[in-house]
Amino acid sequence: MSSRIQSRTQIAIVGAGPAGLLLCHLLAHAGIDSVAVDVRGRREIEQTQRAGILEQDSVDLLVDTGVSDRVHRDGFRHDGIELAFGGGSHRIDFHGLVGASPQLYPQTDVFIDLADARQRDGGDVRFGVTDVSVDDLTTDSPVLRFTDADGTAQEIRADFLVGADGSRSLCRREVPADRRSQYFREYPFAWFGILAEAPPSAPELIYNHSPRGFALISQRTETLQRMYFQCDPAANVGDWSDDRIWSELQARVGVNGYTLAQGPITAKSVLPFRSFVQDPMHYGRLVLAGDAAHTVPPTGAKGLNLALADVRVLAEELERALAADSLAPLATYSERALRRVWKAQHFSYWMTTMLHTLPDATPFDLRRQEGELASVTGSTAGSTYLAEGYTGWPERR
Repeated sequence: MSSRIQSRTQIAIVGAGPAGLLLCHLLAHAGIDSVAVDVRGRREIEQTQRAGILEQDSVDLLVDTGVSDRVHRDGFRHDGIELAFGGGSHRIDFHGLVGASPQLYPQTDVFIDLADARQRDGGDVRFGVTDVSVDDLTTDSPVLRFTDADGTAQEIRADFLVGADGSRSLCRREVPADRRSQYFREYPFAWFGILAEAPPSAPELIYNHSPRGFALISQRTETLQRMYFQCDPAANVGDWSDDRIWSELQARVGVNGYTLAQGPITAKSVLPFRSFVQDPMHYGRLVLAGDAAHTVPPTGAKGLNLALADVRVLAEELERALAADSLAPLATYSERALRRVWKAQHFSYWMTTMLHTLPDATPFDLRRQEGELASVTGSTAGSTYLAEGYTGWPERR
């Protein structure tokens, strides 16, 4: 191997998914240099199918900063959702209640838009790297080391490092145990997710509660649909034929009056449910963003939106840190981001426990859940609380 090539940038970012790429984009708008690296190839990330429900503020951030307006052209705006339970369905009118609407737009497409924008703007993003490590975090010149896709060893010194490298973050592991607190919860169920070639079964998302367990009926395009049903975390995808999947989904939504449009199933997966937070989200000159610092259950559609919200705040605080040559803005970033993270943790936990059937649920538990759902849907205050949380606590518009 050739000798390591040394260089310098202002911000070095581990992880070139949506969080890392958006941070590069926002920093470039502020005239700040950055380098982002990822062990995955760009094509690999593009081919990893990930659902996405973007809060209106997330949509505005992508469009207003010049990433792309494709979210408006190819996404599906939803002004509300259906809560189905107790033999019927009840609509929560997000736009009418809080003046905001989420957009169905896959995370895969968010990544493509951001990667295209970085390429368009001449950003330094390196995919398919190996041997990634970070060091010297408490010095004035932390370092990112890796081997490029062409086999060239690199060493980049920076003013600050950012770990945006997902839920298995190597950067997070570099924070000493006595300098952070970790909070974790694992749930006794998972989601069995499918992609199906079929027309939409409903104009908006259906969050369905039933004695057989939860189901979520979502959309992807006019001909491709995303659906989930609650399952055991140990469920084996191979045990579920297409016929068995459709029978289970139809049984769960049928008790509340729905019939699903069926078609060939093109993808199947099991998604575990976990909650995690690391506090603080900084150490020395390293800061964490997105799933590297926190994960939430998918019920409240908060994961990607939290990552984008982190980055919006982080870009502001890194600009202040560079201008003042100070670590204080990193602590401010952590405090600001964690306030939203814990609100999202509560909202996701609340939605999850209200809608899912626990493995040892009694008839009392099921009827109590129906009572809670009736309280939410039958009250303007309750519906507004759900609408505010789901749409990301939008500012008054």
